[in-house]
Amino acid sequence: MRGYEKIFYGWWIVLACFIISLYLGGSIFFGFTAFFEPLRKEFGWSYTQISFAASLRGLEMGFWSPIVGFLVDHFGSRKLILAGVVAVGLALVLLSLTQSLAMFYVGSVLLAFGAGGCASVVTMTVVANWFHKKVGVALGIMASGFGASGLIVPLIVWLIDVSGWRSTFFLLGLGMWILGIPLSLIIRNRPEQYGYLPDGQRPELEPSMPGIQEAGKEMGFKEALGKGSFLYLNVAEGIRMMTIATVATHVMPYLKSLGVPRSTAALVAAGIPLFSIIGRFGFGWLGDAFDKRMVMGASFCFMGLGLLAFCYVNVLWVLLPFLLFFSPGFGGAMVVRGSIIREYFGRGSFGKMIGITMGAGAIGGIIGPTVAGWVFDVTGSYRPVWFAFMAVIALTTVLIAKIR
Repeated sequence: MRGYEKIFYGWWIVLACFIISLYLGGSIFFGFTAFFEPLRKEFGWSYTQISFAASLRGLEMGFWSPIVGFLVDHFGSRKLILAGVVAVGLALVLLSLTQSLAMFYVGSVLLAFGAGGCASVVTMTVVANWFHKKVGVALGIMASGFGASGLIVPLIVWLIDVSGWRSTFFLLGLGMWILGIPLSLIIRNRPEQYGYLPDGQRPELEPSMPGIQEAGKEMGFKEALGKGSFLYLNVAEGIRMMTIATVATHVMPYLKSLGVPRSTAALVAAGIPLFSIIGRFGFGWLGDAFDKRMVMGASFCFMGLGLLAFCYVNVLWVLLPFLLFFSPGFGGAMVVRGSIIREYFGRGSFGKMIGITMGAGAIGGIIGPTVAGWVFDVTGSYRPVWFAFMAVIALTTVLIAKIR
């Protein structure tokens, strides 16, 4: 560790988590929309059936994320990330061999277990362990990897068009192993194990630093569970994930139903995570400087405005305000969520707390995509779904204001 005196080692961990999040987000979250039409064309599955695969990922992560939160506090992030990377690669290879709907669902469940080991619960925990004063910026940079995953979406669309969806799944799985396994070895669990405090401070140089006494001031896990603020935060996360999972899953089918060319729809699907980088950095920085509740409430307002534009994609230029509002909004809310847990409840139980919150988000991710697919199968329109989400988001801002 001494060779990294000029650059605090926590930033190398942030970089490793950034790259893992980039590849994972593009491969299994934002890139999934590109597989909709090829799967429907080959197997004749309905939008509801395909959407349920995404919901199965959410179902398992809903139960798995809280468990991962406990495991990461006990075993550390490095082992879980390594196991998660291996499982995700295996799941993607299995999906490439799909012969039936049941087999596709089994691969999706395995994908959920793997993603739970190397996604936000684990990466946010290790970053929160290494930073305190700069936790908003550090989480913002790390979470921007998930936003940058939009760069992979056009590549996935191109691979599907050139070599088919099966080869694309296989190559994505192989890439996960080649890239993710070496990066997982960079991860270290806590700075104290290497003679540092969070943010790179040295105990022998600043013995009176508040961070040294921080553990004694933290709220206990059971005490935090009894707080109404934690409940409000979980509800807000459930609604955030319900919205983004539905939009990310159905964006290309939705735009296709409006007559938008597949190539243009692919660029929009890529733009959703890419534009969220603005919010991940911007709202992360604002969360360090101002009241985190107000910053998080503002991020939800951005999401609502973006959905309003999404309802009226009668001309293509309306997609720009959608991307400029919706994407920074959901990206910023993700970062501030972690900052609120770190500041309000401490880092001693951060893994458990963020795991429960991610589980609540996964429940929203279960409901949203499947309901949207069913609404489209029945009515032939996605617009009722977008209007309903706008109403729920408006109510969420009230809950966020009640967080104490």
